[in-house]
Amino acid sequence: MSVTNQTLNAEHIVKNDKHLATKVYPVPLTIDKEIARLKLSGMGVAIDTLTGEQKKYLASWEMGT
Repeated sequence: MSVTNQTLNAEHIVKNDKHLATKVYPVPLTIDKEIARLKLSGMGVAIDTLTGEQKKYLASWEMGT
């Protein structure tokens, strides 16, 4: 995963060099998520999404224990 991370970040820098100042940047979230998706896909794992009911539960302080 490290090589993938470095490669995708290098590509990001090359494509966006005109808009980037000379400083240290965190890995863009889109790249980080894509690396995770690719790794999980290679392992035969898919990321699911929360249902509306699950989202409501997580956002509520009234539900749960």
